[in-house]
Amino acid sequence: MRADVVVCGAGIAGVATAYHLAAKRGVRNVVLVDPRPPLTLTSDKSTECYRNWWPNAPMVGLMNRSIDLLEEMAQESDNAFHLSRQGYLYVTGDPNRLRSMAEEGVSISSLGAGELRRHPGVSDYRSTDLPGRPEGADLFLDGDELRRFYPFLTKQAVGGVHARRAGWFSAQQLGAWMIDQALRQGLEIVRATVTRVLMIDGAVGGVRLDSGQEIAAPLFVNAAGPMLADVGRLLEVELPVFSEVHIKVAFRDHQRVIPRQSPMVIWSDPQTLTWSDDESEALQSEGRTDLLGAMPAACHYRPEGGADSDWLVALWEYHRLIQQPTWPLPDDPLYPEAVMKGLTTMVPALAVYLDRLPQPVVDGGYYTKTRENRPLVGPLGVAGAFVVGAFSGFGVMAAAAAGELASMYVTGADLPDYAAAFALSRYDDPAYLTEIEAITNTGQI
Repeated sequence: MRADVVVCGAGIAGVATAYHLAAKRGVRNVVLVDPRPPLTLTSDKSTECYRNWWPNAPMVGLMNRSIDLLEEMAQESDNAFHLSRQGYLYVTGDPNRLRSMAEEGVSISSLGAGELRRHPGVSDYRSTDLPGRPEGADLFLDGDELRRFYPFLTKQAVGGVHARRAGWFSAQQLGAWMIDQALRQGLEIVRATVTRVLMIDGAVGGVRLDSGQEIAAPLFVNAAGPMLADVGRLLEVELPVFSEVHIKVAFRDHQRVIPRQSPMVIWSDPQTLTWSDDESEALQSEGRTDLLGAMPAACHYRPEGGADSDWLVALWEYHRLIQQPTWPLPDDPLYPEAVMKGLTTMVPALAVYLDRLPQPVVDGGYYTKTRENRPLVGPLGVAGAFVVGAFSGFGVMAAAAAGELASMYVTGADLPDYAAAFALSRYDDPAYLTEIEAITNTGQI
């Protein structure tokens, strides 16, 4: 079997790369290899959100381009993947944190994320809900002003930031649409595991599969998601990545506590959960002290489904469990209750569910990431080999632009300004290594 390019990994990054190669750049013999059906390992376990609100210029540039592409594909496909624009609302009960959010907002706005509007102020927040797709963000410097629009929020909230070029969509349906477009242009999907990358005179010559079959190809893209490092070692390249367990929970808000037009809401402060004396004693005896003390910020939710749905998706990564990717994921039977308790801090009315939790649906995957939480896209240092991965929790939102960038490298096209920030070669620069040592805000939720 022969191919022009072999893409290893059929998650959203690999699918987007294959789509851009086959459907946009005219590469007619692209083979996508994965032992599982496309988009079924990690990409279908995400919260499926997107935003351009990031604390550094390369990520703002990448995400702006990715959202441009998402909007183009939504128009081309008659919005087959249900792209929304309800935004991310970061809420705080800490005046000091609000001041920091205001300073960060000014900085992020200056990086190209859009105008920062202050409320109360001369801007009319409601007008930005009209057609015209608002850019930038709205900064609420007063809790009462914030609750005027979101009355379900806690009285402890002193303000927040509503990032507007943000929302969510169906990653599965986006991926299916991209696959369909690529198949029309000759993409072939092979259900197998790449066990070896074949080399000819120091350059990629093809791959061997676990079936024993070989595919001759001069170009190879490592898009293996959580197995990124393992596939890198097939080329004797050590990738600077690690994987962190992330779990999410979905439940039915049958009492309709949360309005369906709510943005995704993130509680930006650490918090301590309230347990009864008996519960605290039981948690102590079970060794669950992780649920008893101060817990991290960023407990968040978003509505799931259309106007007739009553589902919510919620996530709070308090485990911080770093490990070699293995399945099934570690089980935490208390996760749904802990998340619900965390959500009640910012939406007190959700406490109606604490006595009898709705039946939860729990799944998750791995955030495979670099230390500074920027992806790897570009050459692998071996002739004919490239990487597109380390997308942490933002693979779904970044995939459109990252797949495009990977396809540019593969085909030798001109690169965008942000390309160098995501290349593996950045770690050869001592100044960059010094820079990332000082990073305190990676933009990770």
